[in-house]
Amino acid sequence: MGSLSFPAPQSPENSTSRYSIFASFSSTSIVTNDSTVTNWIACYDPSNNTWSYVTSIPDLPENHVLKDLAMVSISNSIYIIGGRLCRKEKTQNAQYESDEFFDSDINVLSSVLRYDINSNQWSKCAPLNVPRYNFAYVVKDNKIYVAGGQSTLGSARGVTWQGKIHVVGGFVQGGGFSQYVDRCSAEMYDTSRGQWDLVAGMWQLDVPANEIVEINGKLFSSGDCLNAWKGHIEVYDGKLNIWYMVEGSQKSIFPFEENGQPIHRLYLTMVPVGTHLYFLAGYRTVDNPSMTISVVYAFDTSATGGEWKSFEPIQEEGERELCSHCCVVQFS
Repeated sequence: MGSLSFPAPQSPENSTSRYSIFASFSSTSIVTNDSTVTNWIACYDPSNNTWSYVTSIPDLPENHVLKDLAMVSISNSIYIIGGRLCRKEKTQNAQYESDEFFDSDINVLSSVLRYDINSNQWSKCAPLNVPRYNFAYVVKDNKIYVAGGQSTLGSARGVTWQGKIHVVGGFVQGGGFSQYVDRCSAEMYDTSRGQWDLVAGMWQLDVPANEIVEINGKLFSSGDCLNAWKGHIEVYDGKLNIWYMVEGSQKSIFPFEENGQPIHRLYLTMVPVGTHLYFLAGYRTVDNPSMTISVVYAFDTSATGGEWKSFEPIQEEGERELCSHCCVVQFS
């Protein structure tokens, strides 16, 4: 395989040694007749740029995967909430004489599972009152808040900011089952009053945000649900009620070609670690589609003019897809 057009890697910082980033993945295909497709949780260590297998999500039927779930952390526990249960189906492509795989939706779950990192044990929690997937979720004061979902508010994103919970973007169901109204504003949940308030115009785009995260009292976004990376990072100005581009963030850091041939990006997610925004990306090359190349980038929001870092790409067997956004656990 030819060389990839990645920026020169740099060594991770020692200050990240107290953080671990957890993500849920699944295989895009059924590898053999004897194998099963399921979700697994992997851990990325930003202090040494390594991925490690942690565990698999229990109680999933054979050849089924859970997508669009919420994965959040409280202390040393990870919670898996809701999601869309899919069955992996296989069909024959007669033109290329190869197998193709697709997901068949089975059910929307209300289940809540808790994984204890220290004991490596799973336990069941009280389920959601309403099954949902692709919904907004945030953690505040050791409580998990969820809002919306595909049935009422699809593709919403949640974030805690200035002591209040904000649910930004998404689509609201209109008069018919298949009709949706663009939602450009946001809702804010005040935990002290127990009420939702409308924040008009907080998200001006018709397309919902891919992710919104908070660092040191500021909200950051890098794309929408149609394009996870727009070429720069944006920060929200609460006084002016506008999003503007972060200085120094508009670099084309993500590769698009290998030896003149396109690279297909499998996933991209963003997570805050200290003052840095970490971007975890996965790629599939043209000449070796059975391999996943994992690459991590970091942007220092505290540096004047911003500062990008990239870490050594890691090749892994099999093509995988991200089933939820990541969560961070900070160890004492």
